[in-house]
Amino acid sequence: MAVFGIPDLAPALEADLIAGMSQVEELLSNHIKGNFPLVEETSRHLVAAGGKRLRPLLCLLAAQFGDPSRYEVIKGAVAAELTHLATLYHDDVMDEATLRRGVESANSRWGNTVAILTGDYLFAKCSALLAQLGPEAVRLQAETFERLVIGQIMETQGPRAGQDPLEHYLQVVADKTGSLIATSARYGALFSGASSDIREIVTVFGEKIGMAFQLADDVIDIASESAESGKTPGTDLREGVPTLVTLRVLASTNPSDRELQDLLKGPIESEEVVAQVLAQLRSHPALEESRIQLHETAKRARQALGGLPLCDATSALFSLCDAVVQRST
Repeated sequence: MAVFGIPDLAPALEADLIAGMSQVEELLSNHIKGNFPLVEETSRHLVAAGGKRLRPLLCLLAAQFGDPSRYEVIKGAVAAELTHLATLYHDDVMDEATLRRGVESANSRWGNTVAILTGDYLFAKCSALLAQLGPEAVRLQAETFERLVIGQIMETQGPRAGQDPLEHYLQVVADKTGSLIATSARYGALFSGASSDIREIVTVFGEKIGMAFQLADDVIDIASESAESGKTPGTDLREGVPTLVTLRVLASTNPSDRELQDLLKGPIESEEVVAQVLAQLRSHPALEESRIQLHETAKRARQALGGLPLCDATSALFSLCDAVVQRST
């Protein structure tokens, strides 16, 4: 059985991660408490909804190359997850989303203003936690937050005139998804006292595996026949969100793709048309090309691990690369 989505974890490492994640959940829950009931209620809304907790997990795994028992590691893991949660509140407002993690979105339940301010509150709680961890932690957070914002602006603005839309998209993915996952891994190495070489390795790995996760989601949104993956097929099509697969179709010069390209240029409201487009995309070469690109990205993540010592944590990171690819098959 794959604990945390990672197959074949060594028993001792698995026990350590379970204990660490329990501490993460406890601090995450306690740290968002405040004197204002509504703010606490809205903040707890997505915390309680769960999620993959990929960022805290990577923080704990990277800490295995130093002293993973340091409580600073738990604080770093929680700071990473709080940052992620805060961005979700803001994202849902911009996307006008009605659901998040299987529950009603905060903006749908309390309105846009409360949702935005809840995200801001979580950023503030994250900053308070990072201030306890020192100036290096604060600097890393500032640099990461800058990339998150730039990635969102780039996505909103779209590619510049003459810029390859696919190149633009991959940069957005690196900034919006890869940057925080990279920082999560770096926190683990930094706060556990791992060497500077280890810090650099896990940071590079984190960005590559973060990008691979997003590209896998792109493939899953098209290829999945059901919602078993945790995501309803065709979600991105309904929202008109460009993804790896659809951008490849839009770049096609094949005249037979013109009708499909027209449909992909905006949100698709008709469920009948969504089903029709999904069927066409599942047999389109762009889907297999996207899978190949996902494999290449996961391969680069694996290559980044080459300088790590042979140990259970390194094996777990390699297994994570395999698990990301397998999610999309």
